[in-house]
Amino acid sequence: MMPDELLGRYRHLRAISTRHHSAALKFLARPTILEHARRLGLARGQVLVADSAGEMTLVFDLAIYSAKQGGSRAIDRYAKAAHLAPGSDEALMLKAMRTARFSIWRIECRHEAIGLVVTDLVRKAKAWLIDESLAASVPEGTTLAGRLCEPENFAMSGGVMVPVDAEMLEKVLVEPWVSRHADSARMADDPRFATAIYRAAVECRVMARVTFE
Repeated sequence: MMPDELLGRYRHLRAISTRHHSAALKFLARPTILEHARRLGLARGQVLVADSAGEMTLVFDLAIYSAKQGGSRAIDRYAKAAHLAPGSDEALMLKAMRTARFSIWRIECRHEAIGLVVTDLVRKAKAWLIDESLAASVPEGTTLAGRLCEPENFAMSGGVMVPVDAEMLEKVLVEPWVSRHADSARMADDPRFATAIYRAAVECRVMARVTFE
């Protein structure tokens, strides 16, 4: 594809992913949302106390993409109920979202066609990321945490990318469960990793510096 075609394809799939996320929210119960908010320090009793919409995106990300051991994720419950046409772009995008990888990503450079080249710092692998907002606003060398999915030969972000610095990582790596993972990839796959990153972001007030478009 030419750059204009790739951009059009990305925008089309991004619109589908936005609809999927909105639909998946309907499969969340209020107690689940509150539970994830408490883990991030964003709830007092039965009341949410997030300082910004950005902090609430962290809560919803965890609520959609993670679940208690033995439980089901909201994204999977939605997929079972959606009845999408096999082979459709909607089905393609939802499948990619269900297998999204959470990690810490470093922006290396601009891709020769469109988008960015990023490195998964946990799994030591590169990916081609198309994201209009990131490409327009984030400089090379920036380190971000979030979910990437691959509906095509390029990757897309899961909707929220959190800037990561040394102070945040220090908060995460001292958690007791981290040392029990001998393999770093398994650590990143552990739902507690995303929770720990997001909690550190809240404690360091990182989301106050993030603008969503």
